[in-house]
Amino acid sequence: MFRITKEFHFSASHQLAHLPDDHQCARLHGHNYIVVVELSAAELDGNGFVRDYHELQPLKRYIDDNFDHRHLNDVLGHGRVTSECLARHFYDWCKARLPETSAVRVSETPKTWAEYRP
Repeated sequence: MFRITKEFHFSASHQLAHLPDDHQCARLHGHNYIVVVELSAAELDGNGFVRDYHELQPLKRYIDDNFDHRHLNDVLGHGRVTSECLARHFYDWCKARLPETSAVRVSETPKTWAEYRP
C-alpha cells in the first residue's frame, strides 16, 4: 500500500459551550490548526503517483476560504467543534472529491492530534 500526506494550516476560534464553566475550552478561544490528509492506493497511477499533490489545492482553497480566521461554531453550525469533529468533516469533504483519501488528522496544539480513519 502506498500512502502520501499533505499538511495544511489555518487559524480559527471556537467554543465548547456545552462543557462545564470551569473547563478552559468552554470559553471562546483559538488555535493554529494543522490538518494532515492521507491518501492511499494499492497501485500507483501512470505517472507514478498515488495522487498528484497539486490536485489537493482545492482543499487548501476550501480551508482558506471557509475556515481560516473564522469562528468554527458558525462555520460548522454547531457547538461541538472538536478536533475529532474537524477530522471527520475534512475526511468527508476530501473523500467526496479524492477517493484515495484514507485518513485525516487535525491538531490544535503541538502535542495533541485527533484522527478520523474509517
